[in-house]
Amino acid sequence: MDRPVPVLGNPQNTIAVLQKYGFNFQKKFGQNFLIDTHVLDKIVRAADIKEDDFVVEIGPGIGTLTQYLAYHAREVCAVEIDQNLIPILEDTLQAYDNVTVVNEDILKVDLKRLAEEKNGGKPIKIVANLPYYITTPIIMGLFEKHVPVESVTVMVQKEVADRMQSGPGTKDYGALSLAVQYYAAPYIAANVPPNCFMPRPNVGSAVICLTLHEKPPVQARDEKLMFQLIRASFNQRRKTLVNGITNFQGLFYSKEQVACAIEQCGLSPSIRGEKLTLAQFAALSDALSLL
Repeated sequence: MDRPVPVLGNPQNTIAVLQKYGFNFQKKFGQNFLIDTHVLDKIVRAADIKEDDFVVEIGPGIGTLTQYLAYHAREVCAVEIDQNLIPILEDTLQAYDNVTVVNEDILKVDLKRLAEEKNGGKPIKIVANLPYYITTPIIMGLFEKHVPVESVTVMVQKEVADRMQSGPGTKDYGALSLAVQYYAAPYIAANVPPNCFMPRPNVGSAVICLTLHEKPPVQARDEKLMFQLIRASFNQRRKTLVNGITNFQGLFYSKEQVACAIEQCGLSPSIRGEKLTLAQFAALSDALSLL
């Protein structure tokens, strides 16, 4: 492998690149660049990047993590929304002939086609240091569009990572926990303090790896209904499951119907949604779909 060893990742080199281009951080894009080589190594290890992998990186910034990915992978496609970063990326990545930079919003990129063209349709690996404000739409977009993905390894806000892997009855458990766990097995690979970034965020972060299930761990007759029930039950978290579902816009079941379905599932009539497992939500949606 003749690729150069990554040089970004320490604060001095990052500052030098930013000063060279007079770059100003864009708050609207939630830009926080990694300046810790240990964390960068952990991300590559957590993503299990091998020399035959095709990797899509979301939000490469100035190319810090991109250099690490390009050093280990067969090919990297880095998708960056901020036009001001494109000249910087052309500079910092010029020594890597296995990187393509795309100036686009990741939510508009046809990742299925990309996987077909660059990876023969085989599942791809996605790695990202995600802006916190758009973490959930990006991750759920990848899952719901059924993009062929092997794993998603992302840096997210610590509390979001906690929510993704929480179980029933815990304070962090919610619609995001259930949605992520329906599609993938999550585990937190590293906790990352604010001083590992420039500029320094106000909250702690975590690297979470989501390994996609070959098939969902539960089978619901109507997947859409199951997720509506999940949203309904956490929409008004303190309400009972019966009230949450009957008050939810878009669901048209009577209290009697919901109570009957809950009883069929062997659950208490006063149970709250936060106590239900994914399997119980699937069973409840099956019971309601037959009414």
